[in-house]
Amino acid sequence: MRLAKRLLDITISLIALLVFAPLLLLIALLVRLQMGAPVLFRQTRPGLGGKPFKMFKFRTMRDAYDAQGNLLPDAERITSLGQFLRRTSLDELPEFINVLKGEMSLVGPRPLLMQYLERYTPEQARRHEVEPGITGWAQINGRNAISWEQRFTLDVWYVDHWSFWLDIKILALSLLKVLKREGISADGHATMPEFTGRNSS
Repeated sequence: MRLAKRLLDITISLIALLVFAPLLLLIALLVRLQMGAPVLFRQTRPGLGGKPFKMFKFRTMRDAYDAQGNLLPDAERITSLGQFLRRTSLDELPEFINVLKGEMSLVGPRPLLMQYLERYTPEQARRHEVEPGITGWAQINGRNAISWEQRFTLDVWYVDHWSFWLDIKILALSLLKVLKREGISADGHATMPEFTGRNSS
């Protein structure tokens, strides 16, 4: 079954990159014109077993700082193009490259920030027992509009109940979520608030 999952990852990723090649080039051009270089946002994220890898996304924010040299909040840096890319999930198209490289899967817990690793409880850390995904069980059950505790519970549920057919179901439901543009951000935040530990909401 794991082999079937990997074959599905490779097949769909190759098809997506070929089919969306003109769109990828257009988005890259628009990002370059509105936000400058680099076009891609590269950030180290934890993969299977917490092993770090470089995740690719289209850039959605400007580099903007306050008078003290501190980076401004996400809500003040995200551009109109960036908001559109996030609403439509088009900013995540470059992640198909990560899937082809075997660093991610189509389906799995979303890769979060490296600094969160030391903040997880042992149960929450089990989300890293599988490859991170472009979409996942938490994404079709609330995405960024649910609490961190709910998200991690859903992630661990996926780890314990994974099957090839569950992945197919998640992929199908993810398409519906993208079309409906649901759960893109948490209340009062451009995306999600920072996870600070066990009691984060």
